[in-house]
Amino acid sequence: MKLLSVAVPCYNSEPYMEKCVNSLLEGGERVEIIIVDDGSQKDRTPEIADRLAAEHPGSVKAVHQENGGHGQAVNTGLKNATGLFFKVVDSDDWVNKEAYLQILDTLEKLIQDGQNLDMMISNFVYEKEGAAHKKVMRYANAFPQGRVFTWDEMKKLHIGQYILMHSVIYRTQMLRDCGLELPRHTFYVDNIFVYYPLPHVKNIYYMDVNFYRYFIGRDDQSVNEKVMISRIDQQIRVNKIMIDQYDLGRISNRKLRKYMYSYLEIMMTVSSIMLIRSHNEENLEKKKELWQYLKEKNSKMYYKIRHSIMGRTMNLPGRGGRKISEACYKASQRLYGFN
Repeated sequence: MKLLSVAVPCYNSEPYMEKCVNSLLEGGERVEIIIVDDGSQKDRTPEIADRLAAEHPGSVKAVHQENGGHGQAVNTGLKNATGLFFKVVDSDDWVNKEAYLQILDTLEKLIQDGQNLDMMISNFVYEKEGAAHKKVMRYANAFPQGRVFTWDEMKKLHIGQYILMHSVIYRTQMLRDCGLELPRHTFYVDNIFVYYPLPHVKNIYYMDVNFYRYFIGRDDQSVNEKVMISRIDQQIRVNKIMIDQYDLGRISNRKLRKYMYSYLEIMMTVSSIMLIRSHNEENLEKKKELWQYLKEKNSKMYYKIRHSIMGRTMNLPGRGGRKISEACYKASQRLYGFN
């Protein structure tokens, strides 16, 4: 059995997938790399995947499927995983070798010591094209270091500081036991991948190392603002799925409950600001409908999120209010460099 399985969803990824896989090969025999070719047709992704699997038969698997979207590629990776732990690395991203080896050594030692672990968290770097300063998402202020801990020991995460797909490694069996399955043909499902398992996580370990390198800069990238606006219906779909998944008032752990409220709040904010930024009357109606959906689904969740700082900022009345919302978004964008 491998220590870590890494799923690499690929769709027409020829220009950059080898850089990603080569960075993961630095993990050696402890790591299983599952390249999921999600029905690529426009380039040599399938051939590259098969070649890498043939060149590294002990480390790389190539799985080909009909196009099902990023979520289905993650589902396929999880289905084929044999490692004790599971991570997703997108094909245009890569990992840092030194941090990677430290993480593998730590996971191995925890297992040898009989420690139970459901989630490992590490830092990630926004590799924004053209940016002189690379923003690092760190969590040292919020989590203990050098030991396994629980949600009770978590401190406050700052505004804009969230556990994202780039940050997490989950225990494979926990993901299967909790029934994680991402929707097909839907973008932005990485939020579900992180959010849904959280109440099933009991034991956590944080490493203050800059492991994941998150590339931002392609015009066709899903986080590009114009692309997000063009796919806003998929963002809304993911948002609604997350609303439906939990009555957050029933999450027993107070600190986890507070964090999950914060996560849902940022999802409502992202959906809202993209709808506002579209400058489209139909999309403004969709924003109203999304907030009404939350209200009808769970009035307590609605009240808490609607009256938060971000909830109020996204619902300021009139054209002037929307301009203030956009100004706040642009300030956050400059500060955090997220797209």
